[in-house]
Amino acid sequence: MKILKSNTNKFNHKLDQLLSNRRKKIRSKPVSTLNIINDIKKNGDKALLKYEKKFNNNLNILPNSKQITKLISKLDKNTKQAIDIAFDRIYKFHSLQKFKNISYTDEFKNKIEYKYLPLESVAIYVPGSTVSYPSSVLMNAVPAMVAGVKRIIMINPAYKGKQNPAVLYAAKKCKIKEIYSIGGPAAIAAAAYGTKKIKKVNKIVGPGNLFVAAAKKEVFGDVGIEGMTAGPSEITVVCDKFSNAEWVASDLIAQAEHDPLAQCILISKDKNLVDSVKLEIFKQLKNISRNSIAKKSLMRHGILMYVNSNKKIIEVINKIAPEHLELNVKNYKTFVSKIKNSGSICLGKYAVMAMTDYNVGSNHILPTNGSAKYSSGISVNEFYKRISYIKLSKKGIESLGPSVITLANYEGLVGHAISVKKRIRRK
Repeated sequence: MKILKSNTNKFNHKLDQLLSNRRKKIRSKPVSTLNIINDIKKNGDKALLKYEKKFNNNLNILPNSKQITKLISKLDKNTKQAIDIAFDRIYKFHSLQKFKNISYTDEFKNKIEYKYLPLESVAIYVPGSTVSYPSSVLMNAVPAMVAGVKRIIMINPAYKGKQNPAVLYAAKKCKIKEIYSIGGPAAIAAAAYGTKKIKKVNKIVGPGNLFVAAAKKEVFGDVGIEGMTAGPSEITVVCDKFSNAEWVASDLIAQAEHDPLAQCILISKDKNLVDSVKLEIFKQLKNISRNSIAKKSLMRHGILMYVNSNKKIIEVINKIAPEHLELNVKNYKTFVSKIKNSGSICLGKYAVMAMTDYNVGSNHILPTNGSAKYSSGISVNEFYKRISYIKLSKKGIESLGPSVITLANYEGLVGHAISVKKRIRRK
């Protein structure tokens, strides 16, 4: 793990460089991604099956209902119950996010309305293949359900055609009727442009690896995507002398096990605490099944920072703009109001990021790669579009029209001016 000290020369430069190097890797667009997309656009299901066979050793892209029901029936009771609890809590919190339509009538009886309409169709991308994330099904689909999206499809890689029963059960909870065992750029292209077997959608959401993120950017414009970079994962933990080194180390490892490109950053004014966390990390790494992935993440992109003031800590956090931020400090209230850039903020020693990934109720699909500086995580808002409705009265256009004519003529748009002028009563 890289070690940075704020009281040394070129601290800011070194931090910028470390952040930039990782972001460049994530933002790079592999040539193969564009080639795959173009192949799907041209050859449809034939190309889709080719890539599934190549990358996932999968020949069954459309599982039937009997297969799904059989797999779900084998899922253990405890896992079903855990998904039920998470679904209920996520649904409840996201139900509070519904927008109210706006209606305004001015003194001329002109009426302006602002109505929120659900998208007609969305595809949720749920990472899979070697791992399975039923939690990501809920985080993607529940907000879409609450918004009122009629058609929600799930694209989820299935290695050797084997689907995960927990993912399928979560999809059932969300009333998803279309499930496709596909993944990677090919899946994104199929959802964006459609094939004979897959009807195209209006928007694609959900986290994925480097290739999935690149594919989503390529299809944007032909189809909507969420207004952020979603993945690979990130966490920044701020700790002090009161923090538990064992707990903090486990929080960093929990994020590192996602992806070799995941970034875990520790910030503290207390050198002894940071040293203790470092020792704990190497001790605990031995105990997790995905230790090789976590180790790569921590060694390549992990950063341990000694920062000598609260002011500087806040500055560094806002520069990083982490996906997840844990303020594992006694005086977190000192920090929280001054932090402007983060996907989510966990307050205090018990607010562990892993809880927010599952059943607290907040959404775990959050902006990464610095995009928390200008965007937010998945919410109900992601699945709405807004339409303005304008009704003008005779009095309204006669009262406001002359100033519109003036501005239109000033901008050289004479046609605009004439179209208004024709509706104004001749004097």
